Amino acid sequence: MKYFNVTVMEKGKKRQETVKADSKMDAINIGKKKFPRAMVMRAVETSAPLEDTFANLLAGLQKSAKSKIPIQDKISTIRQIAVMTDAGISITDTLAEVSDNTSNQALKVIYAKVNADINAGKSMSESMEPYTREFGHVALAMTNLGERTGKISEAYHKLADIMESIRDNTAKFKKAIRGPMITLAAMAIAFTILIMVVVPKFKDIFSRFKTELPLPTQILLKLEWAFSNYGLLILALLAGGVFALKYFYRNNRDFKYKMDTLMIHPRFYLINKAIFLSTMHKYNLVFGELVKSGIPVSEALDTAVGMVDNLAIKEKLLTVNANIGRGMSLAESFEITGLYANMLLQMVKAGEAGGQLDAMLDKVTEYYDMEFQDLIDNLSAYIEPIMLFFIAGLVLLMALGIFMPMWDLGKAVKS
Repeated sequence: MKYFNVTVMEKGKKRQETVKADSKMDAINIGKKKFPRAMVMRAVETSAPLEDTFANLLAGLQKSAKSKIPIQDKISTIRQIAVMTDAGISITDTLAEVSDNTSNQALKVIYAKVNADINAGKSMSESMEPYTREFGHVALAMTNLGERTGKISEAYHKLADIMESIRDNTAKFKKAIRGPMITLAAMAIAFTILIMVVVPKFKDIFSRFKTELPLPTQILLKLEWAFSNYGLLILALLAGGVFALKYFYRNNRDFKYKMDTLMIHPRFYLINKAIFLSTMHKYNLVFGELVKSGIPVSEALDTAVGMVDNLAIKEKLLTVNANIGRGMSLAESFEITGLYANMLLQMVKAGEAGGQLDAMLDKVTEYYDMEFQDLIDNLSAYIEPIMLFFIAGLVLLMALGIFMPMWDLGKAVKS
Protein backbone atom coordinates (compact mmCIF):
# COMPACT_ATOMS: atom_id res chain seq x y z
CA MET A 1 0.00 0.00 0.00
CA LYS A 2 1.16 3.54 -0.85
CA TYR A 3 0.43 6.88 0.76
CA PHE A 4 -0.99 9.90 -1.09
CA ASN A 5 -1.57 13.53 -0.18
CA VAL A 6 -5.06 14.24 -1.53
CA THR A 7 -5.87 17.94 -2.09
CA VAL A 8 -9.57 18.78 -1.73
CA MET A 9 -11.51 22.04 -2.16
CA GLU A 10 -14.28 22.47 0.36
CA LYS A 11 -16.24 25.71 0.85
CA GLY A 12 -13.63 27.68 -1.05
CA LYS A 13 -10.76 26.40 1.09
CA LYS A 14 -8.00 23.98 0.14
CA ARG A 15 -6.76 21.32 2.49
CA GLN A 16 -4.71 18.15 2.31
CA GLU A 17 -5.52 14.73 3.68
CA THR A 18 -3.20 11.69 3.70
CA VAL A 19 -4.83 8.46 2.51
CA LYS A 20 -3.53 4.94 1.97
CA ALA A 21 -4.24 3.33 -1.42
CA ASP A 22 -2.84 0.96 -4.07
CA SER A 23 -2.72 3.59 -6.83
CA LYS A 24 -3.30 7.28 -7.57
CA MET A 25 -6.81 6.64 -8.95
CA ASP A 26 -7.72 4.63 -5.85
CA ALA A 27 -6.53 7.52 -3.68
CA ILE A 28 -8.75 9.97 -5.63
CA ASN A 29 -11.75 7.63 -5.31
CA ILE A 30 -11.13 7.25 -1.57
CA GLY A 31 -10.96 11.05 -1.31
CA LYS A 32 -14.30 11.41 -3.09
CA LYS A 33 -15.96 8.91 -0.77
CA LYS A 34 -14.38 10.44 2.31
CA PHE A 35 -15.31 14.00 1.34
CA PRO A 36 -18.55 13.73 -0.72
CA ARG A 37 -19.25 17.48 -0.53
CA ALA A 38 -15.75 18.53 -1.54
CA MET A 39 -13.99 18.58 -4.90
CA VAL A 40 -10.89 16.37 -5.15
CA MET A 41 -8.27 18.34 -7.06
CA ARG A 42 -5.25 16.01 -7.13
CA ALA A 43 -3.42 13.17 -5.40
CA VAL A 44 0.37 13.13 -4.98
CA GLU A 45 2.31 10.13 -3.68
CA THR A 46 4.13 10.79 -0.42
CA SER A 47 6.09 8.92 2.22
CA ALA A 48 4.34 7.11 5.04
CA PRO A 49 3.57 9.14 8.18
CA LEU A 50 6.08 8.65 10.99
CA GLU A 51 3.56 6.93 13.27
CA ASP A 52 2.60 4.46 10.52
CA THR A 53 6.27 3.72 9.80
CA PHE A 54 6.91 2.83 13.44
CA ALA A 55 3.66 0.84 13.62
CA ASN A 56 4.63 -1.17 10.53
CA LEU A 57 8.12 -1.70 11.93
CA LEU A 58 6.79 -3.05 15.25
CA ALA A 59 4.16 -5.17 13.50
CA GLY A 60 6.80 -6.66 11.21
CA LEU A 61 9.10 -7.48 14.13
CA GLN A 62 6.25 -9.08 16.11
CA LYS A 63 5.14 -11.09 13.06
CA SER A 64 8.71 -12.31 12.45
CA ALA A 65 9.10 -13.32 16.09
CA LYS A 66 5.80 -15.23 16.12
CA SER A 67 6.12 -16.90 12.72
CA LYS A 68 9.58 -18.40 13.26
CA ILE A 69 9.38 -22.15 13.90
CA PRO A 70 12.50 -23.79 15.40
CA ILE A 71 14.09 -26.08 12.83
CA GLN A 72 14.45 -28.87 15.42
CA ASP A 73 10.66 -28.95 15.88
CA LYS A 74 10.18 -29.23 12.12
CA ILE A 75 12.74 -32.03 11.84
CA SER A 76 11.12 -33.96 14.71
CA THR A 77 7.64 -33.83 13.15
CA ILE A 78 8.94 -34.68 9.66
CA ARG A 79 10.87 -37.66 11.04
CA GLN A 80 7.75 -38.76 12.93
CA ILE A 81 5.68 -38.63 9.72
CA ALA A 82 8.33 -40.71 7.94
CA VAL A 83 8.40 -43.38 10.69
CA MET A 84 4.61 -43.64 11.01
CA THR A 85 3.91 -43.85 7.27
CA ASP A 86 6.72 -46.40 6.94
CA ALA A 87 4.84 -48.50 9.51
CA GLY A 88 1.77 -48.50 7.25
CA ILE A 89 -0.30 -45.86 9.08
CA SER A 90 -2.41 -43.71 6.74
CA ILE A 91 -1.27 -40.13 6.11
CA THR A 92 -4.43 -38.64 7.63
CA ASP A 93 -4.04 -40.63 10.86
CA THR A 94 -0.33 -39.77 10.89
CA LEU A 95 -0.93 -36.03 10.53
CA ALA A 96 -3.66 -36.11 13.18
CA GLU A 97 -1.31 -37.87 15.59
CA VAL A 98 1.59 -35.49 14.84
CA SER A 99 -0.70 -32.47 15.28
CA ASP A 100 -1.88 -33.76 18.66
CA ASN A 101 1.58 -34.65 19.96
CA THR A 102 3.72 -31.69 18.87
CA SER A 103 4.32 -29.04 21.53
CA ASN A 104 4.84 -26.27 18.96
CA GLN A 105 1.52 -24.44 18.58
CA ALA A 106 2.27 -23.15 15.08
CA LEU A 107 3.05 -26.67 13.81
CA LYS A 108 -0.01 -28.04 15.60
CA VAL A 109 -2.24 -25.64 13.64
CA ILE A 110 -0.42 -26.23 10.32
CA TYR A 111 -0.64 -30.03 10.47
CA ALA A 112 -4.29 -29.87 11.53
CA LYS A 113 -5.08 -27.65 8.51
CA VAL A 114 -3.07 -29.87 6.13
CA ASN A 115 -4.95 -32.92 7.42
CA ALA A 116 -8.30 -31.16 6.95
CA ASP A 117 -7.38 -30.22 3.37
CA ILE A 118 -6.37 -33.81 2.57
CA ASN A 119 -9.67 -35.07 3.97
CA ALA A 120 -11.44 -32.48 1.77
CA GLY A 121 -9.93 -34.10 -1.34
CA LYS A 122 -6.65 -32.21 -1.88
CA SER A 123 -3.32 -33.91 -2.41
CA MET A 124 -0.67 -33.64 0.29
CA SER A 125 1.55 -31.38 -1.84
CA GLU A 126 -1.41 -29.05 -2.52
CA SER A 127 -2.19 -28.98 1.20
CA MET A 128 1.47 -28.21 2.07
CA GLU A 129 1.92 -25.49 -0.57
CA PRO A 130 0.48 -22.60 1.55
CA TYR A 131 3.18 -23.34 4.15
CA THR A 132 6.17 -23.19 1.82
CA ARG A 133 7.50 -20.20 3.76
CA GLU A 134 7.48 -22.16 7.02
CA PHE A 135 8.96 -25.41 5.64
CA GLY A 136 10.90 -24.25 2.56
CA HIS A 137 10.78 -25.22 -1.10
CA VAL A 138 12.63 -28.48 -0.52
CA ALA A 139 9.83 -29.78 1.75
CA LEU A 140 7.30 -29.20 -1.02
CA ALA A 141 9.58 -30.88 -3.59
CA MET A 142 10.11 -33.96 -1.40
CA THR A 143 6.35 -34.15 -0.72
CA ASN A 144 5.76 -34.10 -4.48
CA LEU A 145 8.39 -36.81 -4.93
CA GLY A 146 6.83 -38.98 -2.22
CA GLU A 147 3.40 -38.71 -3.84
CA ARG A 148 4.77 -39.52 -7.29
CA THR A 149 6.67 -42.62 -6.17
CA GLY A 150 4.24 -43.68 -3.44
CA LYS A 151 7.12 -43.60 -0.93
CA ILE A 152 6.31 -40.63 1.30
CA SER A 153 8.25 -42.20 4.21
CA GLU A 154 11.45 -42.48 2.15
CA ALA A 155 11.07 -38.93 0.84
CA TYR A 156 10.50 -37.53 4.34
CA HIS A 157 13.45 -39.43 5.82
CA LYS A 158 15.63 -37.80 3.14
CA LEU A 159 14.02 -34.40 3.85
CA ALA A 160 14.82 -34.75 7.56
CA ASP A 161 18.44 -35.66 6.69
CA ILE A 162 18.78 -32.54 4.52
CA MET A 163 17.32 -30.29 7.21
CA GLU A 164 19.57 -31.85 9.87
CA SER A 165 22.66 -31.17 7.75
CA ILE A 166 21.63 -27.52 7.30
CA ARG A 167 20.84 -27.21 11.02
CA ASP A 168 24.19 -28.69 12.11
CA ASN A 169 26.22 -26.37 9.88
CA THR A 170 24.24 -23.32 11.03
CA ALA A 171 24.67 -24.29 14.69
CA LYS A 172 28.40 -24.90 14.23
CA PHE A 173 28.89 -21.49 12.62
CA LYS A 174 26.95 -19.72 15.40
CA LYS A 175 28.98 -21.55 18.03
CA ALA A 176 32.24 -20.59 16.32
CA ILE A 177 31.46 -16.87 16.29
CA ARG A 178 29.89 -16.80 19.76
CA GLY A 179 33.26 -16.65 21.54
CA PRO A 180 34.69 -13.73 19.54
CA MET A 181 31.39 -11.84 19.80
CA ILE A 182 31.33 -12.24 23.59
CA THR A 183 34.95 -11.06 23.78
CA LEU A 184 34.18 -7.99 21.67
CA ALA A 185 31.11 -7.18 23.77
CA ALA A 186 33.12 -7.56 27.00
CA MET A 187 35.85 -5.25 25.65
CA ALA A 188 33.27 -2.64 24.60
CA ILE A 189 31.65 -2.73 28.07
CA ALA A 190 35.03 -2.54 29.83
CA PHE A 191 36.13 0.38 27.64
CA THR A 192 32.86 2.22 28.32
CA ILE A 193 33.26 1.71 32.09
CA LEU A 194 36.85 3.02 31.94
CA ILE A 195 35.67 6.06 30.00
CA MET A 196 32.91 6.76 32.55
CA VAL A 197 34.96 6.07 35.71
CA VAL A 198 38.64 6.77 35.00
CA VAL A 199 38.52 9.74 32.60
CA PRO A 200 36.40 12.00 34.90
CA LYS A 201 39.08 11.69 37.61
CA PHE A 202 41.65 13.20 35.23
CA LYS A 203 39.22 15.68 33.70
CA ASP A 204 39.86 18.41 36.29
CA ILE A 205 43.62 17.99 35.95
CA PHE A 206 43.43 18.25 32.16
CA SER A 207 41.25 21.36 32.38
CA ARG A 208 44.08 23.22 34.17
CA PHE A 209 46.47 22.73 31.28
CA LYS A 210 46.99 25.93 29.35
CA THR A 211 48.23 24.16 26.24
CA GLU A 212 46.26 22.21 23.68
CA LEU A 213 45.65 18.62 24.76
CA PRO A 214 46.93 15.71 22.63
CA LEU A 215 44.48 14.13 20.17
CA PRO A 216 44.00 10.86 22.14
CA THR A 217 43.08 12.88 25.24
CA GLN A 218 40.61 15.01 23.26
CA ILE A 219 38.99 11.83 21.92
CA LEU A 220 38.63 10.41 25.45
CA LEU A 221 37.15 13.63 26.81
CA LYS A 222 34.65 13.89 23.95
CA LEU A 223 33.64 10.26 24.41
CA GLU A 224 33.18 10.82 28.15
CA TRP A 225 31.04 13.90 27.46
CA ALA A 226 28.90 12.00 24.92
CA PHE A 227 28.41 8.99 27.22
CA SER A 228 27.63 11.15 30.25
CA ASN A 229 25.09 13.37 28.50
CA TYR A 230 23.63 11.12 25.83
CA GLY A 231 24.47 7.58 26.97
CA LEU A 232 20.89 6.32 27.05
CA LEU A 233 20.11 8.01 23.74
CA ILE A 234 23.17 6.41 22.08
CA LEU A 235 22.12 3.00 23.46
CA ALA A 236 18.55 3.48 22.23
CA LEU A 237 19.77 4.56 18.77
CA LEU A 238 22.05 1.52 18.53
CA ALA A 239 19.23 -0.84 19.53
CA GLY A 240 16.80 0.91 17.19
CA GLY A 241 19.33 0.75 14.38
CA VAL A 242 19.77 -3.01 14.82
CA PHE A 243 16.00 -3.61 14.85
CA ALA A 244 15.47 -1.35 11.84
CA LEU A 245 18.28 -3.10 9.95
CA LYS A 246 16.69 -6.51 10.62
CA TYR A 247 13.24 -5.27 9.64
CA PHE A 248 14.30 -3.73 6.32
CA TYR A 249 16.52 -6.73 5.55
CA ARG A 250 13.53 -9.04 5.92
CA ASN A 251 10.90 -6.85 4.29
CA ASN A 252 12.62 -4.67 1.66
CA ARG A 253 14.00 -6.65 -1.29
CA ASP A 254 16.18 -3.82 -2.66
CA PHE A 255 17.76 -3.24 0.75
CA LYS A 256 18.31 -7.00 1.22
CA TYR A 257 19.94 -7.28 -2.21
CA LYS A 258 22.38 -4.44 -1.45
CA MET A 259 23.25 -5.93 1.95
CA ASP A 260 23.69 -9.42 0.50
CA THR A 261 25.96 -8.06 -2.24
CA LEU A 262 28.00 -6.21 0.38
CA MET A 263 28.30 -9.30 2.61
CA ILE A 264 29.98 -11.40 -0.11
CA HIS A 265 32.36 -8.62 -1.18
CA PRO A 266 36.06 -9.56 -0.80
CA ARG A 267 36.58 -6.65 1.62
CA PHE A 268 34.47 -8.45 4.24
CA TYR A 269 37.18 -10.71 5.60
CA LEU A 270 35.90 -14.19 6.63
CA ILE A 271 32.23 -13.14 6.51
CA ASN A 272 32.15 -13.28 2.71
CA LYS A 273 33.78 -16.72 2.64
CA ALA A 274 31.53 -18.15 5.35
CA ILE A 275 28.35 -16.94 3.62
CA PHE A 276 29.52 -18.16 0.21
CA LEU A 277 30.57 -21.64 1.39
CA SER A 278 27.49 -22.25 3.54
CA THR A 279 25.17 -21.07 0.73
CA MET A 280 26.85 -23.19 -1.94
CA HIS A 281 26.90 -26.24 0.34
CA LYS A 282 23.16 -25.89 1.01
CA TYR A 283 22.37 -25.35 -2.68
CA ASN A 284 24.40 -28.32 -3.93
CA LEU A 285 23.22 -30.56 -1.09
CA VAL A 286 19.55 -29.98 -1.93
CA PHE A 287 20.14 -30.14 -5.69
CA GLY A 288 22.15 -33.37 -5.44
CA GLU A 289 19.63 -35.09 -3.16
CA LEU A 290 16.72 -34.14 -5.42
CA VAL A 291 18.50 -35.42 -8.55
CA LYS A 292 19.41 -38.64 -6.70
CA SER A 293 15.76 -39.06 -5.68
CA GLY A 294 14.64 -38.95 -9.30
CA ILE A 295 13.41 -35.38 -9.68
CA PRO A 296 14.21 -33.88 -13.13
CA VAL A 297 17.26 -31.59 -13.22
CA SER A 298 15.23 -28.50 -14.20
CA GLU A 299 12.78 -28.97 -11.34
CA ALA A 300 15.57 -29.79 -8.90
CA LEU A 301 17.40 -26.57 -9.85
CA ASP A 302 14.29 -24.47 -9.23
CA THR A 303 13.78 -26.06 -5.83
CA ALA A 304 17.44 -25.81 -4.81
CA VAL A 305 17.71 -22.13 -5.73
CA GLY A 306 14.64 -21.48 -3.59
CA MET A 307 16.73 -22.52 -0.58
CA VAL A 308 19.32 -19.78 -1.25
CA ASP A 309 18.93 -16.81 1.11
CA ASN A 310 21.62 -14.52 -0.32
CA LEU A 311 19.99 -12.62 -3.20
CA ALA A 312 23.30 -11.75 -4.89
CA ILE A 313 24.25 -15.44 -5.15
CA LYS A 314 20.66 -16.41 -5.94
CA GLU A 315 20.58 -14.02 -8.90
CA LYS A 316 23.56 -15.82 -10.45
CA LEU A 317 22.19 -19.30 -9.76
CA LEU A 318 18.83 -18.41 -11.33
CA THR A 319 20.61 -18.17 -14.70
CA VAL A 320 21.55 -21.87 -14.57
CA ASN A 321 18.09 -23.21 -15.40
CA ALA A 322 17.55 -20.51 -18.03
CA ASN A 323 20.81 -21.44 -19.78
CA ILE A 324 19.95 -25.15 -19.68
CA GLY A 325 16.67 -24.24 -21.39
CA ARG A 326 18.74 -22.61 -24.16
CA GLY A 327 20.59 -25.87 -24.79
CA MET A 328 23.67 -25.47 -22.58
CA SER A 329 24.98 -28.30 -20.43
CA LEU A 330 24.83 -28.11 -16.64
CA ALA A 331 28.61 -27.65 -16.40
CA GLU A 332 28.53 -24.75 -18.92
CA SER A 333 25.65 -23.12 -17.05
CA PHE A 334 27.50 -23.43 -13.74
CA GLU A 335 30.64 -21.96 -15.32
CA ILE A 336 28.79 -18.80 -16.43
CA THR A 337 27.78 -18.06 -12.83
CA GLY A 338 31.43 -17.73 -11.80
CA LEU A 339 30.62 -19.50 -8.50
CA TYR A 340 32.30 -22.84 -9.22
CA ALA A 341 36.03 -23.63 -9.30
CA ASN A 342 37.38 -25.25 -12.46
CA MET A 343 37.97 -28.55 -10.63
CA LEU A 344 34.29 -28.75 -9.67
CA LEU A 345 33.17 -27.89 -13.19
CA GLN A 346 35.28 -30.76 -14.53
CA MET A 347 33.63 -33.11 -12.05
CA VAL A 348 30.12 -32.02 -13.10
CA LYS A 349 31.08 -32.34 -16.77
CA ALA A 350 32.41 -35.87 -16.17
CA GLY A 351 29.24 -36.79 -14.27
CA GLU A 352 27.04 -35.58 -17.14
CA ALA A 353 29.07 -37.45 -19.74
CA GLY A 354 29.23 -40.70 -17.75
CA GLY A 355 25.64 -40.71 -16.51
CA GLN A 356 26.81 -40.32 -12.89
CA LEU A 357 25.67 -36.76 -12.21
CA ASP A 358 24.23 -37.57 -8.78
CA ALA A 359 27.53 -39.12 -7.63
CA MET A 360 29.55 -36.14 -8.87
CA LEU A 361 27.13 -33.69 -7.22
CA ASP A 362 27.77 -35.55 -3.96
CA LYS A 363 31.49 -34.89 -4.46
CA VAL A 364 30.83 -31.18 -5.12
CA THR A 365 28.70 -31.00 -1.96
CA GLU A 366 31.45 -32.75 0.03
CA TYR A 367 34.00 -30.23 -1.27
CA TYR A 368 31.95 -27.22 -0.10
CA ASP A 369 31.20 -28.94 3.21
CA MET A 370 34.90 -29.70 3.74
CA GLU A 371 35.86 -26.07 2.97
CA PHE A 372 33.14 -24.76 5.28
CA GLN A 373 34.11 -27.11 8.12
CA ASP A 374 37.77 -26.10 7.73
CA LEU A 375 36.78 -22.43 7.95
CA ILE A 376 34.70 -23.00 11.08
CA ASP A 377 37.34 -25.18 12.79
CA ASN A 378 40.03 -22.53 12.22
CA LEU A 379 37.82 -19.50 12.78
CA SER A 380 39.42 -18.68 16.11
CA ALA A 381 42.87 -18.65 14.52
CA TYR A 382 41.62 -16.36 11.73
CA ILE A 383 39.89 -13.94 14.08
CA GLU A 384 42.59 -13.83 16.77
CA PRO A 385 44.86 -11.28 14.98
CA ILE A 386 41.86 -8.98 14.41
CA MET A 387 40.82 -9.27 18.06
CA LEU A 388 44.37 -8.54 19.28
CA PHE A 389 44.61 -5.51 16.98
CA PHE A 390 41.25 -4.19 18.23
CA ILE A 391 42.10 -4.72 21.92
CA ALA A 392 45.56 -3.18 21.47
CA GLY A 393 43.97 -0.15 19.81
CA LEU A 394 41.58 0.44 22.74
CA VAL A 395 44.34 -0.02 25.35
CA LEU A 396 46.69 2.28 23.42
CA LEU A 397 44.04 4.98 23.10
CA MET A 398 43.31 4.86 26.83
CA ALA A 399 46.99 4.85 27.82
CA LEU A 400 48.06 7.65 25.47
CA GLY A 401 44.97 9.72 26.30
CA ILE A 402 45.78 9.69 29.99
CA PHE A 403 49.58 9.65 30.11
CA MET A 404 50.55 11.99 27.23
CA PRO A 405 49.33 15.13 29.05
CA MET A 406 51.16 13.91 32.18
CA TRP A 407 54.40 13.61 30.24
CA ASP A 408 53.91 17.10 28.84
CA LEU A 409 53.26 18.40 32.37
CA GLY A 410 56.42 16.69 33.66
CA LYS A 411 58.50 18.28 30.89
CA ALA A 412 57.03 21.70 31.71
CA VAL A 413 57.92 21.34 35.42
CA LYS A 414 61.51 20.30 34.61
CA SER A 415 62.01 23.26 32.28
